[in-house]
Amino acid sequence: MSIIIKPIVTEKVTKQGEVLNQFGFVVNKKANKVEIKKAVEAAYGVSVVSVNTMNVRPDRSVKYTKSGLISGKTNAFKKAIVQVQEGETIDFYNNI
Repeated sequence: MSIIIKPIVTEKVTKQGEVLNQFGFVVNKKANKVEIKKAVEAAYGVSVVSVNTMNVRPDRSVKYTKSGLISGKTNAFKKAIVQVQEGETIDFYNNI
């Protein structure tokens, strides 16, 4: 089971990384905080101070078209905000 699916690279999470040493990841829905902490420490070689998780609900939308109503939704996912120790950082751009 792969714990970390992908990092979250948005303006808000990037600012948190610069100011508060917090980084965001999309993780497996069944992963708990201890598993997420071990996976981040193993993948990036940093020491994790805390892990906050949240389940993001799917967004539903309805579009009115000529052929009628079209309904859809986005996928639900689990997000983890990981705080690393002071002085350490995670560089997502080094493999580009």
